[in-house]
Amino acid sequence: MRLPPLLLLLAFCLPPSAHPSDPVNTFLGTQAIGGRYHFTEDEPLLESAKRIAELGAGTMKFSISREASFGDPKANVRKNAQNLQTLAAVAAQEPGHRAVLDLPFTHFFLWTYPFTTHGSAGTFDPGERDLEYREMRDLAEHLLRTYSGSGKRFYLGHWEGDWHLRPHFDPKQPIPEPYRDHFIAWLRIRQQAIDDAKQNTRHENVEVWHYTEVNLVEPFLKGGSCLTNDVLPAVDVDFVSYSCYDSLQGNIRDDLFAALNHIESKLKPKPGIRGKRVFLGEYGFPARRYTPEEQNRKSIEVMITAIEWGCPFVLYWQLYDNEGTNEKPGGFWLIDQHNQEQPIWRTHQHYFQWAKQHLDSARQRTGQLPTDAEFRAAALAYLRRL
Repeated sequence: MRLPPLLLLLAFCLPPSAHPSDPVNTFLGTQAIGGRYHFTEDEPLLESAKRIAELGAGTMKFSISREASFGDPKANVRKNAQNLQTLAAVAAQEPGHRAVLDLPFTHFFLWTYPFTTHGSAGTFDPGERDLEYREMRDLAEHLLRTYSGSGKRFYLGHWEGDWHLRPHFDPKQPIPEPYRDHFIAWLRIRQQAIDDAKQNTRHENVEVWHYTEVNLVEPFLKGGSCLTNDVLPAVDVDFVSYSCYDSLQGNIRDDLFAALNHIESKLKPKPGIRGKRVFLGEYGFPARRYTPEEQNRKSIEVMITAIEWGCPFVLYWQLYDNEGTNEKPGGFWLIDQHNQEQPIWRTHQHYFQWAKQHLDSARQRTGQLPTDAEFRAAALAYLRRL
């Protein structure tokens, strides 16, 4: 008999004697954005969060935006919440979003696109900077106040930024100068909003961070126009997410190491954040090109490489497939459209079960949890055995 997802998540994410204010980062995770199907009467977002809780992950990634919330009759926001007009209002008042944020995940990654502005990133209108600032700050303040003392960490960011910078989604075309300048202004105002919220809101044992996401890195390691080369040196973001498909086509270890090192070299220092600040926000191997066994094997190779490099998070794309059709699926999934758990689901599940047992054992032996470096070494040893 299966435990209820909420109890299962608590069991997997925290040692029995741990207080919820002690977040344990077990590195791996997944996300629920734009899935094509669902299987229960729950709203799709809440259903997905429960399945990810069942998996045992301590992380949850999803999107809050007008398009994600209101664009689909089967969307995450209930019809009676159509009058919610800001990110903070959705997070605080929409029952599905609020239920997900209240689940005992320790790390949340949110694509956050304000409702009150008309563009984002490359199409950002500097005349709307006050609206962008206010809505991002209100959301950050809500999270800090509401989850003070919880141990939760929130990372507010966006989808693949290199596509935001290119109006025709063509990596061979240079970034238009106005797009670059607007993107820099966009990231600066979002970072300032979050920094000001933390400075002026009383809170403890909760964090809100800001990240940007890059997705065209490998073709521009030796120069050229991309977010990493043109934008990162001009902004002061807390973290960088790498949607890393361009580094998964050849020698995964060598290509990922080269890309991650390049991204890190462009970051401004942040003395208040320990460890590496570049993580894998997306990786995956679609079933339209790979067998389930190849999908699993290559994913394990990415996990090992990213953890070895020092990524704080390695987020698989994703729980349910978001591409293609039932007849011709894209196959970016842990669970397919027939509700069949794939080998890569079981790899994640077994990993989280191992992580719980490892943390339990460490605490029983020493009275404390392992350091990040100690757990990282143990995780690598476990994954390499696979």
